[in-house]
Amino acid sequence: MAKASARHILVATKEACVELKAKIEAGEDFAACAKEHSKCPSGRSGGALGTFSPGQMVKEFDEVVFSGEIGKVLGPVQTQFGYHLIEITQRSE
Repeated sequence: MAKASARHILVATKEACVELKAKIEAGEDFAACAKEHSKCPSGRSGGALGTFSPGQMVKEFDEVVFSGEIGKVLGPVQTQFGYHLIEITQRSE
């Protein structure tokens, strides 16, 4: 069974998501941005979601986590909760 670990930042708008992605790519710390901006309770822990298997997250999130490049900031990814920036920290098949 595949498993992945990821962290994310959840914001209300695509524009906010794009702005945060640019800041992180320019060198700002992902975890610090998550603590300051994420609307998800995981923001308090730097956006860390722990380890999970396919099907445990919403479909759009799952698709990115189980196919995207590890270690790269991916997004904006829209779900029913808002817009996410996702960083896959680990994945196994």
